[in-house]
Parts: sequence; structure tokens; C-alpha cells
Amino acid sequence: MAELKDKRLFLLDMDGTIYLSETLFDKVPEFLDYVKKIGGKSLFLTNNSSKGVEDYIAKMQRLGIETTREDFLTSVDATIAYLKEHLAGKKCYVFGTRSFCAQLQEAGIPITTEREDDVEVLLCGFDTELTFQKLEDACILLNRGVEFVATNPDWVCPTWYGSVPDCGSVCEMLHRATGRRPKVIGKPQPEMVYLALQRTGFTAEQAVMVGDRLYTDIASGVNAGIDTVFVLSGEGVESDIDEYNIHPTWVMTHIRELYRRLEENK
Repeated sequence: MAELKDKRLFLLDMDGTIYLSETLFDKVPEFLDYVKKIGGKSLFLTNNSSKGVEDYIAKMQRLGIETTREDFLTSVDATIAYLKEHLAGKKCYVFGTRSFCAQLQEAGIPITTEREDDVEVLLCGFDTELTFQKLEDACILLNRGVEFVATNPDWVCPTWYGSVPDCGSVCEMLHRATGRRPKVIGKPQPEMVYLALQRTGFTAEQAVMVGDRLYTDIASGVNAGIDTVFVLSGEGVESDIDEYNIHPTWVMTHIRELYRRLEENK
């Protein structure tokens, strides 16, 4: 285990880790400034495939944080990389939002939102525009035997009023109906971490994953072989460690505590 002071690449979950809804957590700007001062890089990782990076840039600006496209890595980015490497040229039926479709089209992925005969992949994301027609189309395609790929396994997505079903819940519903399970790309799989290391040039020893969900954020870091910080400012609680049998490198109450420890040990 490398020491915290030696970390240079900080892979940060967002909701529940650096903010909650429209409230930025204490000491986040100071933490981000610290990372820049030591020649490091903060990269925001999200499993949410329902909206594009531009929406996150705008949200961070509202919260007082200036970011660019290069500061984010999404499950859509990792899914596009997977499709190009393993399912190149295959037409995908997109079970997701119009924003998701636009990101895939921009990357040159052949897609459709119609149940066409030449569809070879069902691609499922977090769909805030869900209809029963999409569920029916998905079941027909899965029973036909097409490839099944999902951007993320999250059961729920937090909102200001509680939680709503995320991609993982919809995939479980499709599994109950068809018996099929998807190839999952986002956290807790290691692909997003590997892509982050590739894009930034930092080593696994220099990287640390910071997140509030043990079964996605922390598991992704563990699966990729990097150190992790489990923060208790969002969904997760310390008893999750025993429940999921996933062991973070460090447990901290808040990103404020991470910043304090880094400052004390620099």
C-alpha cells in the first residue's frame, strides 16, 4: 500500500463524494487546488450514462468549480472503448436517453432506437426516458440472442427526493423476464480505472479511487488493483464493508478528512 502523500491521480466519484444534489461539500475546492499544486490530476468518474459531460461541466460551474471535458471519464466513454474493441461495427439498439444516443453517434457507433432485424447488440444505460415499448423491444431482442451490454450496474440513482431505479434495476427486470444478464462496463468493473491510467499516464501505484459506494466505486478500484478511499458522506455506511466483503484501503468520513490528511502529510 502506497502512502497517501505519494498519490497523484485522484479518481473521484461525484454525487455523494464531492457534492450532494446542488450542495458542494466542504473543502472540495481546496482539495482540488492541492492536487494541482503537487502536479497531480483529479478525474471525475461517473456511471451515469443519461447525460453528457457538458451537463456535468455546467453543474460543476454552478457549484463554483471550473472543469473541462478532459476532467471527466464516464461509463459511456468506457462503453464506447469496449464496443470498438470487442463489438466493432455491430449495430446497437440503444436502451437509453437521447443524450446517450448522441454520444454514441458522435463516437461512430452504429445505433438504432428501433427493433430492426440487423440489430446485434442491446445496449442498456440509465434511462430517464424509459417506456414500456423499450422494455418489450429489449425482451424480444434478448430472446433473439443478441449481445447484451450495460453501462453500469447501479441499483438506484440518488435524487433530491430519494432514489430512482438505475440501469442495474432495469437489467435485473430484463433478467427476470428473459434469463439474460449483461456484460457490465462501468464501476465496479476495472475498465474505467484502466482507461483513466491510460489517458493520464500515471501508474496504478500513484492512483487512488475515492467514492461513497462500496459495491461500485471502491470495488472498481479493488478490481483494478489500486488503493481506495471509502467516504461516508453519501450512500455507503461502514457496516457495508462486512456486508459486501469489500475492503477499502482507507475509510474517511468526508473528503474534508482526505484533504486534511494530505495537508498534514505533505
